[in-house]
Amino acid sequence: MPARTLLPVDQAVQMLRDMASLQKSDTDIRKDLARFGIHADRPVIGLRVPQIRLVARRIGRNQALAEELWETGLQEARFLASMIADPILIAPGTMDRWAGDFDNWAVCDACAYSLFDQSPHAGGKIRQWAEDEREFVRRAAFAMVAATAIHDKRARDQAFLDLLPLIESHSGDNRNFVKKAVNWALRNIGKRNAALLAAAVDSARRIHEKNLPAARWIASDALREFKKTADRWKQARLGTRN
Repeated sequence: MPARTLLPVDQAVQMLRDMASLQKSDTDIRKDLARFGIHADRPVIGLRVPQIRLVARRIGRNQALAEELWETGLQEARFLASMIADPILIAPGTMDRWAGDFDNWAVCDACAYSLFDQSPHAGGKIRQWAEDEREFVRRAAFAMVAATAIHDKRARDQAFLDLLPLIESHSGDNRNFVKKAVNWALRNIGKRNAALLAAAVDSARRIHEKNLPAARWIASDALREFKKTADRWKQARLGTRN
């Protein structure tokens, strides 16, 4: 584990509390979160993500503090942890432990989309967590695929072609937050380039043939998105020629 930080965890939490300009009751804050489908059985302050980012910028990368913040169980502290953790230093065991603590899509995506996807352990965790039956652990796997498809400009096509069978194998999972992440991963792969678009379209068609509720939704939504993507690329080419 990284050396302990000089900034005490209680001071970092106080920075979050000081940022909270609106004093709402715990019940009101939870109602606000519930409107976005965020249900967490843990203490909350009531900060928005941009406010937490301001605190994160003041602190900077600090893996040791991130781990201490995570252990507080405070919703906003876990968001902050995802922002200041170091993707190079975070250990595979820590990633597993955090993923096992996920209880809502927001914290799951904050870690998977902006931290875990940059880790050298990301590839292994995608395959490991995709086979995990816990809803938000599996979601994290496919959120990482979606993030990698957007963020890693140097990744080779084959890396994503190899992930399409994994997407297809879990396309029948009818849980809301899993099927949305599977769809997200498929769509982002298809939007990288023409070769991957063709492969993703074929994958979507195979998924649709499963004739399962989740699979039909994933495939139909992805195919609509792929048509829009192909149309945009065509218009862009025509515009360039003109």
